[in-house]
Amino acid sequence: MPGAQILIVDDDERNAFAASQALESLGCDLVIARSGEEALRLLLTEEFAVILLDLHMPGMDGYETAALIRQRRRTRDTPIVFLTAVFRDEAHLFQAYSAGAVDVVFKPVDPFILRSKVSVLVDLHLKTLEVRRQAEESRRLLEENVRVGNEKAAAEQALRQARARQEAILQSLPIVFHSRAVAPNYPALFVSDSVKTITGFEPTRFIEEPEFGLARVHPDDRPAVEAALAGAVETGAYVCEYRWRCADGSYRTLLDQGVLAPEAGGGQREIFGTLVDSTERRSLEEQLAQARKMEAVGQLTGGVAHDFNNLLTVILGNADLLLRRAGDDERLHRQLSAVRHAAERGRSLTRQLLAFSRRQHLCPVIVELNDLIREFMPLMQQAVGDAVTLSAESSAVPVRVHVDPAHLETALLNLAVNARDAMPSGGELTIRLHPETAAGAPRPDGKGASLVRIEVRDTGSGMSREVMERVFEPFFTTKEVGKGSGLGLSQVYGFVRQSGGHVTAASEEGQGSTFNLFLPLTEQKVEAREPAAAQAAMVGGRERLLVVEDDPAVLALTVDLLTGLGYRCTTAGDAAAALDKLKSGIRIDLLFSDVVMPGGVNGIELARQARALRPEIGIVLTSGYMGENAAISGSEFPLIDKPYEGAALAAMLRETLDALAGGEIRMARAEAAQ
Repeated sequence: MPGAQILIVDDDERNAFAASQALESLGCDLVIARSGEEALRLLLTEEFAVILLDLHMPGMDGYETAALIRQRRRTRDTPIVFLTAVFRDEAHLFQAYSAGAVDVVFKPVDPFILRSKVSVLVDLHLKTLEVRRQAEESRRLLEENVRVGNEKAAAEQALRQARARQEAILQSLPIVFHSRAVAPNYPALFVSDSVKTITGFEPTRFIEEPEFGLARVHPDDRPAVEAALAGAVETGAYVCEYRWRCADGSYRTLLDQGVLAPEAGGGQREIFGTLVDSTERRSLEEQLAQARKMEAVGQLTGGVAHDFNNLLTVILGNADLLLRRAGDDERLHRQLSAVRHAAERGRSLTRQLLAFSRRQHLCPVIVELNDLIREFMPLMQQAVGDAVTLSAESSAVPVRVHVDPAHLETALLNLAVNARDAMPSGGELTIRLHPETAAGAPRPDGKGASLVRIEVRDTGSGMSREVMERVFEPFFTTKEVGKGSGLGLSQVYGFVRQSGGHVTAASEEGQGSTFNLFLPLTEQKVEAREPAAAQAAMVGGRERLLVVEDDPAVLALTVDLLTGLGYRCTTAGDAAAALDKLKSGIRIDLLFSDVVMPGGVNGIELARQARALRPEIGIVLTSGYMGENAAISGSEFPLIDKPYEGAALAAMLRETLDALAGGEIRMARAEAAQ
């Protein structure tokens, strides 16, 4: 019986040998202990099928050894067969069985009897071990099954969670995953749930109706879409962008791209693709392109206006000089007046061009919009006529902005006139100030300041999409030839942008138009608007002026005008020559200079250097085009726009010189009093 051990405990070597010989044929491992103590030491580490224990041993006898064996949990169930040659009476037999013996064998030992008894016990031990092993294996298998079951349940739960996360991600992403058949009309075979967010339709609509996807493509875009899908079969991929009519009737721009799936066992081939809503991106790209185009046109018009203003300055100035010398010649007066009127129309056009290009000279002040619009309403009503019902809805809270009030009024008047022309049979024109915007809405440009929205809405004929794309371009007009210059809305656009805001337009044909002017709010106090001064007679003087102008015709006209008023003039063609004159020591009472000049030094820088050289000198600047890098504070130096009239120039020069003279007189009186 391989695998079983038998412990023979006997102090007599001969008895131990006899027992070994009797049990040798069982095939078990036989271990011999010479005393009870040695047996107990072996039982600490080894497991035995049977213990043959001699009752009569010196020191620790069999009864005591058996009692200690039964006290240990590990050995209390091990069968003990007592061997004895002395204790044969019933009392000792009873004591032996009470001590835990399963049997008693008397010496001398009968090998057959001993082997039979031990064989049964060993077999029982081995079967017990097998039952124990099977029980352990069953327990292990059960635990393994439980572990596998738990892992399977955890894996299934993780899979469900992963699928749920995947579905949530697919639904939250602004991307539609789809597959199509490769044959026309390329019906949808699968569409992800996120299609409803973009189009408003359930995915089943696309799958159940093969024509549905292509049927709602914009008619102008459908040929290109079909060509791209057909080409995917040849090239293996496609990309196309088209307008698609959604559930609410609006068109959204979709970017559709995909690849041809490889053949799989002769089954139906598919095109796997994605849809992305690119409406906002396309809109931003169009806005950027429009802004760049407007900027390019603005730079062009600004440059043209600069040269044109110099020409108009010469024309207007010489016309005024000739008018003063014409005497009573009515025919000459009429002709010169016609020249002057044409030049004034040109001046108006150049001002509108400069407004669009954001190069005009503004004089901004703090104004309260509710008051400005209320005071301007009568003039607007007169401009639109009685057929148009004009109304204004004020804000419940003060709305203060930092703008040029005259140019803002001109912008509102341009919008009102355009609205009147769009309502030939009459209609309604409404101006609103939105208090929620005035309360502090963030600016779209991200600068953090607050804006007020001035809404100008009409019930006119509206505009098409093509017109809307060009509505702010200079010289673009839908009116008949001679009915409009196409500069009104471009002037509005440029003025609002130059004032730190922006303007938007919304319109549909037959539904009227809405223009929104966004202007930055301010917390500063309102500044009083000075009434326009009445035109006074031209007054000159005897002071010496340094006139700086790079255009010879303008320089000649200006000198002619100023010498006619009694001034003595020294001239220079650029800033370098002017500085040489200032450093020469000759008396110069006032510097009159153009802003935009060649040579790298503009009129503003020249004025600052002149003031550093001669703190007492008067300064007046002029410009027909301020340019990109010629910013000027409205309070630093007086500025008169080209083309200027002689009377306006004479008044500004005289005002500046008189202010200087008043200061010198006050200083002289103070020195005399000391």
